[in-house]
Amino acid sequence: MMKTRRKFSIFPQIENTVFFEVTIGIIANTVLLLFHILIFLFKQRPTPLDLTIGQLALIHLVMLVTVGIIATDTFGVRDWGSDFPCKSVIYVYRLMRGLSICNTCVMSIIQAVTLSPRNSYMAKFKHKSIHHYPCCLIFIWVFNMLLNGRFLVSIGATPNVTSHNLVFVSESCSQWPINYLFRYIFFSLVNIQDISFIGLMALSSGYMVSLLCRHKKQFQHLHSTSFSSKVTPEGRATRTILLLMGFFMIMYFLDCVSFFSSGVLWKNDPIKHLIQMLLGNGYATICPFVLISTEKRIIRWLKFRC
Repeated sequence: MMKTRRKFSIFPQIENTVFFEVTIGIIANTVLLLFHILIFLFKQRPTPLDLTIGQLALIHLVMLVTVGIIATDTFGVRDWGSDFPCKSVIYVYRLMRGLSICNTCVMSIIQAVTLSPRNSYMAKFKHKSIHHYPCCLIFIWVFNMLLNGRFLVSIGATPNVTSHNLVFVSESCSQWPINYLFRYIFFSLVNIQDISFIGLMALSSGYMVSLLCRHKKQFQHLHSTSFSSKVTPEGRATRTILLLMGFFMIMYFLDCVSFFSSGVLWKNDPIKHLIQMLLGNGYATICPFVLISTEKRIIRWLKFRC
């Protein structure tokens, strides 16, 4: 245990990089969340997209806070020493990761429905989405809470004795092996969820790209080229979400490659552990900056506050 902590202490830049990413992400998500709370308080009917973005900011905020707590244990700043902190922190972190994927997918689908023309098949879902959104939200939360419930059983404090059956999660926490059948069921459900939501993201993104290309051709045909570069608010929001979809898929793919290539023995290589942490939380840190930079309401609000 002490050898690993000493190994991390040799690389102070690793600790500084991780905490810098976490701090920047927490600040950006807090600003984004506060803005959408104000929208909810002062706007009579916030759109499902506003609610989804606000919820995504909250999810990423909680996720980065738990990452910071895990990092304090990983770098030897604080030793948890008991089962309860391990179970609760790891459970919340995994829950937020699952909800991040789901809400990113929901955000993409909502924007695709909003962008669809009135005579399209998707148009009839515009009004239904407002009524079905709470049910969809409850289902996503309940499903992810149940799916990640396995961590409340399998995660515990790392014992003093060495064991080859343990999977190290952080310095103080390890994952005990569970029954093969349950492990296979949970692994299958997690992969089905990830593949399904990423597939829906890809389909909705492709649909939005086709709508934008069609709209651009119609706009250039009806108007002179001097006005063809004008971007509507819907088009600007769609391009922002498309940018986030692309960035999310790239970071998710790199995170999976990093995890499966290095295995669970990250403790033997601090550099690989740094790469895993940066890739695993990169989307939660960059996402609010992309949303803030393209949202004129937030920019005006920040200028007014400053």
